[in-house]
Amino acid sequence: MAHTPVNHPARPIYRAIGGLVGLYFLVFGALGVIAGLGDEFFVQDDTKVLGQGTNLGFSLLSVLIGVVILAGTAIGRNLDVAINQWLAYALMVLGLAELAFLQTDANVFNFTIVTDIVVLTLSLVLLMVGMYGKIGSDGEQEAWEKARLVL
Repeated sequence: MAHTPVNHPARPIYRAIGGLVGLYFLVFGALGVIAGLGDEFFVQDDTKVLGQGTNLGFSLLSVLIGVVILAGTAIGRNLDVAINQWLAYALMVLGLAELAFLQTDANVFNFTIVTDIVVLTLSLVLLMVGMYGKIGSDGEQEAWEKARLVL
């Protein structure tokens, strides 16, 4: 994308923020797995972790998301940018779908409104981190700065 900054001066900070989001998903998921042990996979009950509704299915998904984000952050080399952007879009779709099905039997991940707000907020944070975390060559940076001046 031509409008995405390259070699942003605050890239290490954005990368750390992405890692913190991944760590949050990992911790939330691990606590959810502990709280949901012995329950059905997609049970809809009053199981809550960190004030958010969850079940074993969403907890395992959260662990997977956290591991993928942390692996991307550790590897870097713009892989973290792609992972953060794609997971941000996927989490937005998940959050909006769960918001639509919040009070129905289709709420398979046992979301509450708090869970939905957290997922949608973290997806926006991941998208921001993905937008400003790109690294590139000096030529790409010059092209981006040139294009920015034209706008």
